[in-house]
Amino acid sequence: MQSFNALSPAEAERVVRPCLDVQRWVGEVVNGRPYDSVEDLLDRAEQSGGQITTTEVDRALAHHPRIGERAEGSTTEATLSRDEQAGLGIDDAVQAQLTEGNAEYEQQFDQVFLIRAAGRSSQEILSELPRCRLSSVCQRLISPLLFLW
Repeated sequence: MQSFNALSPAEAERVVRPCLDVQRWVGEVVNGRPYDSVEDLLDRAEQSGGQITTTEVDRALAHHPRIGERAEGSTTEATLSRDEQAGLGIDDAVQAQLTEGNAEYEQQFDQVFLIRAAGRSSQEILSELPRCRLSSVCQRLISPLLFLW
């Protein structure tokens, strides 16, 4: 925590932003320093995250790579995305299903299907697509946030 607390605001923002690209949230987490413990930092992140608006979710998702697509570039976000999806074991058949499911989800909700891939198999992710497409608009707005935790 000492290292994070000692960073300049700009450096701390670069560390925090890949977690959730919502400027207000990033600012609140960074400006909440110094933190006494990781638990204090997580409490602040959760408290600020509970206030995320629909507009903020839409902005954060606008540049998020689709599940099954390899994120390009050398940014922290791209590296994290590639690392998270690395264990999915996506073959051609799964890729075709993900491509179709992503397209259907985007057509229905006008946003990228977002799910935390780490610790899940490609089959688990595929099984979530229909459930998410059947969700109400209210559930759709909170589901991306729930799947990140």
